[in-house]
Amino acid sequence: MKVSIILLGMLCHLGVVCASESVCYGSTGKGRLEGGVQLPGSGPNFVSYGSIPELAGRTYVHGKVRDAIVAAYEILQKSQPGKVYKYAETGAEHGGEFPPHKTHQNGLSVDFMVPVVDSSGNSLHLPTHALNRYGYDIEFDERGRYDGYRIDFESLGAHIVALHEAATSHGIGIRRVLFDPRLQPFLYETRFGDYIREHVSIPARRSWVRHDEHIHVDFLVECRPL
Repeated sequence: MKVSIILLGMLCHLGVVCASESVCYGSTGKGRLEGGVQLPGSGPNFVSYGSIPELAGRTYVHGKVRDAIVAAYEILQKSQPGKVYKYAETGAEHGGEFPPHKTHQNGLSVDFMVPVVDSSGNSLHLPTHALNRYGYDIEFDERGRYDGYRIDFESLGAHIVALHEAATSHGIGIRRVLFDPRLQPFLYETRFGDYIREHVSIPARRSWVRHDEHIHVDFLVECRPL
């Protein structure tokens, strides 16, 4: 029994189990997190935006959010074979202020780099490293193009739908998705556009950050007062 308890504790610390123990407080803009878990660094069709940010503790989320994200990647592995995805900033293990972000404070905010293809249509990871501030300094033009890459809007639409479906199946939701208003028409023109319009809130007004190289997703989980 003692060995089992120790093993369970180790798995909880690694974020393998114990998602139910995560507790969020307050809001994404003013909050904290208990029992935060770290997203896996990679999977068959996804990677994080960098090993250094991972080691710095910048990829923690609420346990239910982690489960939904992993489930979404599993959906995409079947529905979008050959496509690859990359997530970026999430939050700190215990939440709280998370510079330079104004949100990401209670384990419910996650940034996902937009999926891209090259000139031949091959699905690639957007390059993220220290010299481009792990991708956040990248600027796409008004048609979603950057330095030989272009946004794969079909894959992006599939990702948003998969996140919504996975969140719903895990008993949570998506409060909003932030994406550059100038690029939103290309997203709505995909075969996923109607579903996204009906089920996902994407504000048409630009926020303080452009959100062209990444989408910002705020998940919906019942949190305790701060």
